[in-house]
Amino acid sequence: MADKEKDFTDYEGNAEASAYVLRLFIIGASPNSIRAVENLNILCEKYLRGNYELKIVDIHQQPELAQGEDIIALPLLIKKAPGTERRMIGDMSDTNKVLKGLGLPEIS
Repeated sequence: MADKEKDFTDYEGNAEASAYVLRLFIIGASPNSIRAVENLNILCEKYLRGNYELKIVDIHQQPELAQGEDIIALPLLIKKAPGTERRMIGDMSDTNKVLKGLGLPEIS
């Protein structure tokens, strides 16, 4: 139960929780890219409440930032911190899947 309380505390945006470092790689203004940006912005503001750094990288405009990231599909979200790096592909519309990938408790 203590672990769930800690997760809930982090979920509520505890100042002691490590900031989330996120990189969203997109390709231009494709429908999936636009949805991913919109969905992720909503999710971050609702569940991370300012405890995150989100950088959106359009690989057409900034291809050098995509080098070395082993991108196989877009849109791609990479959680750099806290903890282990995690990768999620898609338009970020499945809130529970994204929360789980970020290490946050899923909603019911």
